[in-house]
Amino acid sequence: MSEEKGFELPRSLYKEFKKMSREQMQAVLTDIYHQGAESIETASVDLDELRKAIGSINGIGEKRLDEIMAVIDNFVNN
Repeated sequence: MSEEKGFELPRSLYKEFKKMSREQMQAVLTDIYHQGAESIETASVDLDELRKAIGSINGIGEKRLDEIMAVIDNFVNN
């Protein structure tokens, strides 16, 4: 099992952080947070393609497919 490497703080950035005021640090950390949040939001699944793929499984009828898609839609939109 491989461990996922987190953010590595370069020494140059660490030195810049030490010089910052509280307000500057808050602005930088807020910006980093928003960049991370945006990168997560951009990952998406094409629900029409997913529906086609699930519908192609032998034994999945239209009614069952509607139920599955309703569950998926509930998880995606909440």
